[in-house]
Amino acid sequence: MNTVMLVSLVLCAAIAIWGVADPDSMTGAAQWLVNYSLTALDWYFLALCTAFLVIMGFMAFSKYGNIKLGADDDEPEFSTGSWVAMLFAAGMGSGLLFWGVAEPIYHFMTPPVGEGETAMAARNAMVITNLHWGLHAWSIYGCCALVIAYFTFRLGLPSMVSTPILVGFKNVFGKKTLKQIGNTADILAVIAVIFGLAGSLAMGTLMVRSGMAAVFDTSQDVTMSMIIIAVMTVCFLLSACTGVDKGIKILSNINMIVAILILLVVLFGGPTAYLFQSFIYSIGDYLIQLIPMSFKTYAYTPAGSWNWFHGWTLTYLIWWLAWGPFVGIFIARISRGRTIREFVIYVVGVPTIVSMLWFAAFGGAAIHIEMFGAGGIADKVFADVAGALFGFFEYFPGTTLLNFLAVCLIFIFLVTSADSGTFVISMMTSSGSLNPATKLKLTWGLIITGITVATIVTESVKVAKVMAITGAIPFTFIIILQLAAFFRIVREDPQIRETHTVVRQVSGASATDESAA
Repeated sequence: MNTVMLVSLVLCAAIAIWGVADPDSMTGAAQWLVNYSLTALDWYFLALCTAFLVIMGFMAFSKYGNIKLGADDDEPEFSTGSWVAMLFAAGMGSGLLFWGVAEPIYHFMTPPVGEGETAMAARNAMVITNLHWGLHAWSIYGCCALVIAYFTFRLGLPSMVSTPILVGFKNVFGKKTLKQIGNTADILAVIAVIFGLAGSLAMGTLMVRSGMAAVFDTSQDVTMSMIIIAVMTVCFLLSACTGVDKGIKILSNINMIVAILILLVVLFGGPTAYLFQSFIYSIGDYLIQLIPMSFKTYAYTPAGSWNWFHGWTLTYLIWWLAWGPFVGIFIARISRGRTIREFVIYVVGVPTIVSMLWFAAFGGAAIHIEMFGAGGIADKVFADVAGALFGFFEYFPGTTLLNFLAVCLIFIFLVTSADSGTFVISMMTSSGSLNPATKLKLTWGLIITGITVATIVTESVKVAKVMAITGAIPFTFIIILQLAAFFRIVREDPQIRETHTVVRQVSGASATDESAA
């Protein structure tokens, strides 16, 4: 058994046992780490995530954009539709359903600055929500995925978090030191994925439970949560045994179809003109405020705004960082044959636009009900954030059907995320195997379930969020090393060398000049 596999199993199994035996102690330790990091390093996390956005823009529109993630004659393994569906299922999935109504309402009612429940508060609510779910989030995923995809498919190396570091810094560190850094990087990545996945699955479970109560009038206690987790575990382990091209692909396509159906019902069953106006308006507001918001730490505002910044924006950014190694490796696995420019457009640009439309529909309709309709949405959100979506559907025709479809969609999203996460962790602990052993996937699946159970026992969305971001804090330093190694290597890519040669020939540079260069 390799070092990464052994240490990761021991650490994660110990955490799972600790969480099941004493969940309050485990979550308390995680809460302390998160609070300390947010207070001391808020500027660092915001600057880092903004830098990822700049890097993605640079890679798309620079000379590197034509480089293919694979051999020059490789073709994409999946159709564009299935590719995008899997991006969403792995990258955000049930989060869009969980927060689609709730987050815009939160910011509308209690904005970080200014007065709530006003037209300006509504505009700012959409900008803030788009900041949390838009370009920054997908740029984090994009950076993590691009590095892995380049080294795996362009250079033919193992699909491991440590691979870029081992290759990019082989002449900088000694062999023994480099191996230790590589093992540490892989272990931290596994822990980040485990915690991020467990927190997200816990939140999704609470939402499924609320949805089942709305549709089938079931109980909303820990026992019901355990039943949901048990069924989910069986489903995602069965799916994990079938591979990416079957289980995950099929589930992701089903997710996309059902999500589009629900979105269309909200768009055309609600105040349609208003929702499209809100969508277009929010795009303009978002682009105008993107740069200021990307650097806004609320350093000169009252403590309440500062605490809001930590509780919302920074929590989200670190949450995406927690999912970075998981989603990054998964996106890399399904992106072979795409050029870097195509990769950035579809991994960063397209999901951002779709997410903005989603929040304009669900959040916009919820705000419209509060401002111009019967009201009551905010009360439902603050009473039970996990059940906010189902309370929202009460304002639409076909409530029971919508609730049923939403429960199914959330459950399938959870299964897909757990399936993808189990697959990726198995890759990371089997030297980067693109088709890890079934028994390894089953082992990691059960460990993920154990930590999810420990998180769900607290019955707290806040605790679930803390668990989701805990593993990301140390992993940020690994991402920086990965990107530094990537830029050291990509400059020598044959595509870039060929481009340099053509440019010199066109500009009339002599052979002597070219050789000297």
